[in-house]
Amino acid sequence: MASVLPASIARSRATPVAHPFLGGGDEQVALVGERGATSYGELRDRVVQRSALLGADRRLVMLAARRDEETIVSLLAALAGGHPVIMIDGESDAGAAETLRAGILAEYDPDTIVSSVDGEARLEHRRDASAHVLHPDLALLLSTSGSTGSPKLVRLSRGNLVSNARSIAEYLALTPADRGATTLPPHYCYGLSIITSHLAAGASVLLTDRSVVEPAFWSEVEAAGVTSIAGVPHSFDLIEASGARPLELPALRCLTQAGGKLGPERVRRWARASAAHGLDFVVMYGATEATARMAYLPPALAEERPEAIGIAIPGGALRIDAPDDEGCGELVYSGPNVMMGYASTAADLARGPELDELRTGDLARLAPDGLVEIVGRSSRFVKLFGLRVDLDRIESLLAEKGIPAYAVDADDAVLIGSPSFDELECVPGLLASATGLPTRSFRVAMVQELAVTSSGKPDRAALRAIAERAVESAVESALVTEPAPVGAVRTLERAATDGSAALAEAVRSLYAVVLDRPDAAVEDSFVALEGDSLAYVEAVVRLERLVGELPRDWPSLTAVELGAIASERRASASSGERRAAHREADRGGGPAAPARASRWSTATLEAPVALRALAIILIVGTHANLLGLQGGAHVLLAVLGYNLARFQLAGIDRAARVRSLLRATAMIAVPATLWIGAVGLTTGAYEPTTALLVNSWLGEPAGWASATWSEQWRFWFIEAAVAGALLLALLVAVPALDRLERRRPFALALGAVGLALAARVVATGGITSGAVERYAPPGVLWLLALGWLVARAGSRSQRVVSSVVAVVGTVGFFGDAQREAVVIAGLLALVWVRAVRLPRILMPMVTAVASASLFVYLVHWELYPLLEDDAPLAATAVSFAAGMLVWALWRRALRLPRWGRRLAVRARSTT
Repeated sequence: MASVLPASIARSRATPVAHPFLGGGDEQVALVGERGATSYGELRDRVVQRSALLGADRRLVMLAARRDEETIVSLLAALAGGHPVIMIDGESDAGAAETLRAGILAEYDPDTIVSSVDGEARLEHRRDASAHVLHPDLALLLSTSGSTGSPKLVRLSRGNLVSNARSIAEYLALTPADRGATTLPPHYCYGLSIITSHLAAGASVLLTDRSVVEPAFWSEVEAAGVTSIAGVPHSFDLIEASGARPLELPALRCLTQAGGKLGPERVRRWARASAAHGLDFVVMYGATEATARMAYLPPALAEERPEAIGIAIPGGALRIDAPDDEGCGELVYSGPNVMMGYASTAADLARGPELDELRTGDLARLAPDGLVEIVGRSSRFVKLFGLRVDLDRIESLLAEKGIPAYAVDADDAVLIGSPSFDELECVPGLLASATGLPTRSFRVAMVQELAVTSSGKPDRAALRAIAERAVESAVESALVTEPAPVGAVRTLERAATDGSAALAEAVRSLYAVVLDRPDAAVEDSFVALEGDSLAYVEAVVRLERLVGELPRDWPSLTAVELGAIASERRASASSGERRAAHREADRGGGPAAPARASRWSTATLEAPVALRALAIILIVGTHANLLGLQGGAHVLLAVLGYNLARFQLAGIDRAARVRSLLRATAMIAVPATLWIGAVGLTTGAYEPTTALLVNSWLGEPAGWASATWSEQWRFWFIEAAVAGALLLALLVAVPALDRLERRRPFALALGAVGLALAARVVATGGITSGAVERYAPPGVLWLLALGWLVARAGSRSQRVVSSVVAVVGTVGFFGDAQREAVVIAGLLALVWVRAVRLPRILMPMVTAVASASLFVYLVHWELYPLLEDDAPLAATAVSFAAGMLVWALWRRALRLPRWGRRLAVRARSTT
């Protein structure tokens, strides 16, 4: 851990005290992460050590929070030493997060900055003594659940934090046997409450920053024995879309939901499904101003009363202020977790508690059964993606840009109305950049004027009418052409040219072309469109031009989500370029010239694509006497298994998985059978069993052990690939095995590798294989299963296990140390290397080679023997050129039916 520690601070040492968030015994597990398990005793020791570094004199600390152990240690140490902590987002590089960080630094001037870099804490003490007057009760400062870039913070006391954590632990009945997971970031009050409530109860927390759409997340959760999972409405959208099945986790006992309204029907559906599995589904209501939580709906009532927010949390109280004739009024909360107040400047940090109760701004009523129901909003706030957005602040942001506008709630978005037609197109992108929300969160409408009431106040009734019609008709991109009330002319929902909606459309168009799916929609993902391992090379390369380095789970992300990622990165890059230009101007150098990528600048390429290209180069180059490095085909088989698991086993339902695997099998088998059959008929070189890809099974009646290499064995790789894909299809066709693969993907894949290795040993009669046994399906299918295992290895420990299996399975297999070294190197690269950087000038060639690898493999057998003795380089080059030509012709042939359909349509339209 690196730190900058002034001498005056080093001489003062914090005295360890009983900590309210260290509720477990010394031997009990507190945290589970990549480093393994950390006990409460170890955590206490680390907190004391970190407290000493922070010093005994109170300081204002800014903590860049991440979902890791260092963040938790730093937070607990600061609370133990009485140092008020400003929690900011330490994970995101988006422009909005960077703007907020810069605003807080400028406005509050923290004495110490703490961050986590590569798993180590970094402390930067900016001065020896605090520059601030800090109220004795002040413990924590959080952004107001929103992301409008304003440095307005919520002031929370130690009592606020402790009371809320204990209250949550009480109504969720948390015990030391429970284990939560960091599904939400800790700078967000809901994410923080997961940590504090579990640690206060002596329970434990799984530290993970994975998304709920990643299969590896669910592997981690199951392996760690997580008992509760928390989410905002968007989390449940992602869970449903990804096909994950959290309710089947063996240790899970409850799901919690907060951070915005989940529709009553969805609450009822989740509650019913949870109850069927013996689980609780707990809907909660709260705000940062209440340190997270104000009300919860008892799970026994969720199915019957899904529209209610429930009852006050233990220690709190809810009342309806000034109810009307129907009993509706503003919801007011009181309790020990009500904030001290807001802070807008550093001077506000000296102020004490200013509130006894919290006016929520929500209109509510108390139902006869004692449950509270929210019926509307009296304030100008909306919640999107779990974040509270100030509509007045949105209008102010636009006004600062010279765009007069009104903003209103449009259910799952904000509708912006403005008479400035020419400015409307840039509004979604501008607001997305300023708030960190996706561009699709902002819809635009042109109005004739910004109406005002007789008293001169803004009149947003016309805009609300448009919003209500859009919600009622459930039209995502409505063009309202009928006369609208009070001057509303029409709704024009557009994305900024560089906004995420435009980028999402670019991704959709890319999928339509690459996957030959003109029906592709922006809500579709590569997996949902049944993309396969043969198409993904081209998809990866094109996507990386749009998005940059792809996230690990990109195949499961929709075009909308990939567009949002690309938009955020472009906004961040633009911000960085502007700052660089300002710095250059400040130095007197004039504006900086825009960077231009040269041919020799580098670009990122996914490791499996690079391995695919390298493997086929090794295969052909070795056969043509150019290289002399055997083992490429065996590595390629593992890459195939990796891709089958990544794409074909990502289908949302069992039938889709089976269809996808059968389609992938056909994409390999059909061109191979046609080519081998055609060559066999022309030259007589191949038997029918070879053309039908069953030579390994039927071509050697005496068995593999006594077989000798012949031309009939040239296509062993194709036979093994087809057999492996069919076995996978058969496996997931069995409902019980399909469910097991979803619940315990790594464990099932590990079992499959074990069975395949056992079959290899039985077939070969030992560790080392014979001259032909190393090519027969029983001898090589373990490699395809190993690729599947690597794809399911989500944690470091699982990658270590995969590496051990790769090494143990390969050593001694060939009886050739060099060949085994090549295979082990390729397998370990598949396990540990996510991406490689190559000169841009090489990218088209490398990706074309990878894409055409199947056809190069098929064709090269007929060409390299003609030149291998006299011109091995020419033999290799000719093989690749011919294989890539056949690949191009095959792709064109696949498009002929589609062209035929288009011509038929045109012919019918002209008659």
